[in-house]
Amino acid sequence: MNTAEVLDIFRSAGAVLEGHFILTSGLRSPTFLQKARVFMHADKTERLCRALAEKIRAEVRAPIDYVVGPAVGGLIPAYETSRHLGVPAIWVEREQGVFRLRRFEIEKGARVVIVEDIVTTGLSIRETIDCLHDLGAEVLAAACIIDRSAGKTDVGVPLIALAQYEVPAYPADQLPPELAAIPPVKPGSRTL
Repeated sequence: MNTAEVLDIFRSAGAVLEGHFILTSGLRSPTFLQKARVFMHADKTERLCRALAEKIRAEVRAPIDYVVGPAVGGLIPAYETSRHLGVPAIWVEREQGVFRLRRFEIEKGARVVIVEDIVTTGLSIRETIDCLHDLGAEVLAAACIIDRSAGKTDVGVPLIALAQYEVPAYPADQLPPELAAIPPVKPGSRTL
């Protein structure tokens, strides 16, 4: 599956929004990818995650013990991707602002792949890596449905993206005039 096919799925679900958006990272963008509109359709989600699993399988040569998703955005794609990889899916969630593996235990040396929905700055993946390293896990790679940075974000491990889609993002104090003229909305899952 290529970037155009991924974006076609997002468009068919009404998930490519135009306006002035405050991203989870705090950056501002004229485009928001509302993955929840895709994930509400099991057939669309299955198609994307099957393709992501195939790409992970092609790029990660070591056996994978777990797929780990950062809550909230990574839960659905991690679960569905793990189903296609044939390994358990677990997740990290915030506890006092820090990702923790609260509901699961993993053995030291467990080989994991992190699966996220959309990457902009990679912060959630880096925080997930920190959590997993503290538990003694080996993070083989991270993967996402869409990399909004088009390969520019460094998450500290190889990043496998089903689609590379560079969307402009700006600090709040550096908005272009046409974006500054539109009232911002925050449709993401994490508060700043």
